Amino acid sequence: MPQTKPRQRLGFFTRVLDQASPAERYRLGAEQIMHAERLGFDAAWVAQHHFHEPEGGLPAPFIFLAQMAARTSRIQLGTAIITLPLELPIRVAEDASVLDIMSGGRLEVGVAPGGNLNSYIAFGLDSKDRHTLMAHHLDLMRDAWRGRPLPGGDCLYPVNPGLADRIWQATFSIEGAQRAGRDGDGLMLSRNQPREQGPARLTLDQIQNPMIDAYLQALPPGRAPRILASRTVFVVDDRKDAMRFCEAGFRAYGARRAGLKRMPQGASVEEAILALDIHTGVPEEVIASLQADTALARATDWSVQVHSIDPPHPYIMRSLELMAEVVAPALGWQPGAASGNLINATA
Repeated sequence: MPQTKPRQRLGFFTRVLDQASPAERYRLGAEQIMHAERLGFDAAWVAQHHFHEPEGGLPAPFIFLAQMAARTSRIQLGTAIITLPLELPIRVAEDASVLDIMSGGRLEVGVAPGGNLNSYIAFGLDSKDRHTLMAHHLDLMRDAWRGRPLPGGDCLYPVNPGLADRIWQATFSIEGAQRAGRDGDGLMLSRNQPREQGPARLTLDQIQNPMIDAYLQALPPGRAPRILASRTVFVVDDRKDAMRFCEAGFRAYGARRAGLKRMPQGASVEEAILALDIHTGVPEEVIASLQADTALARATDWSVQVHSIDPPHPYIMRSLELMAEVVAPALGWQPGAASGNLINATA
């Protein structure tokens, strides 16, 4: 009897980057997540960023997600990611355990060493130690959640062994994918995968399919794979809106990310869309673009975000609607238990 492919889960990833004050940013991000739940999205993800307002406005993701837990009832709430080497692992374990219990078991914990190495200086750490710290902190958190004795003999309260099965490791490398597999964790694949541009440029799936292969080969027997593919997706009713906001977003992005070789200097809007692996346009264009992504087809989970375009809030809300109502169903996704009445966010 043929096996049925597990249902893919659809997530919304907000970087909390709306052009507004911190309070307004958090209010708008909360509205977007609540709208995603009404639309049937399976998960909402937030990133932790220290110091750099243009790159990410949320240094304390558990606090934000606690508010979201109180204002939602079904959607999974995840970190993508916590910069684990900068944290006290027992405090992360405690906060995550309490939040998970209060949210009814809806927390997903994504972790990584982080990409802003200057942050380590401010925290009094050496970035050269980040991978060693990451491995140590991750092992300590697992032991804590599972109720194992910690250094000194104490045990975590409240214990929460289920969280040890909801860890995700983000990585850009095959070695990192193997490590996530060996640990039995989920694998997080970024839309921001580093690579050279030019004639020899590899597509995102050409880089990430070998990572998926390495992860699957390393998984312990009987351990179900969890593969999350994050992609930039901005769906619009009028293609002119997509091009207009892409151009504005790329100008800001280019100024922030000069020298990373992700976007050629002087690139046109269309060239920048290709260089930054963005899926945008009207639903039919986005469907065709996403269908060509063979790594996305192998993922158990998707995560869609509008960064690096960062359009205004009403267009983010409308993009979520078009994603849930048109684009994702065309790719085989079925919504979760949606609630509430949908609105036309651009009205």
